[in-house]
Amino acid sequence: MIGLKGMLKVIDNSGATLAECIRVVRAGQFASVGDEVVVVVKKSRTGPNIATANKVKRGDIHHAVVVRTKFPLRRADGRYVRFDDNACVLVNKDREPVGTRILSVVANELRMKNHTKLASLAPRTV
Repeated sequence: MIGLKGMLKVIDNSGATLAECIRVVRAGQFASVGDEVVVVVKKSRTGPNIATANKVKRGDIHHAVVVRTKFPLRRADGRYVRFDDNACVLVNKDREPVGTRILSVVANELRMKNHTKLASLAPRTV
């Protein structure tokens, strides 16, 4: 459950590392896995050894899709799945990912919520 002012790790290669939720889009008060949120980039990758072609910088406002939550997620067979952190992937207005790679695992529920592109970019779905 991601609400207003919730902090999320960004797990793609867009250049952002930490984002803060400022709005939940079409999901009610809280967002779960597969829901879309509007975020502000709080921390981005910078430094001499990082490529200067970062797609986002600190203070940018973007849409994002929640891919992992700490709050337990109930599956149809009765099992619960929860992750160690809250994470998201930045997307554009057409729901296409801003980055070209996803660097960590994502929840399998993304496939059911029509985010198959994000699930296929991830190294593993759980």
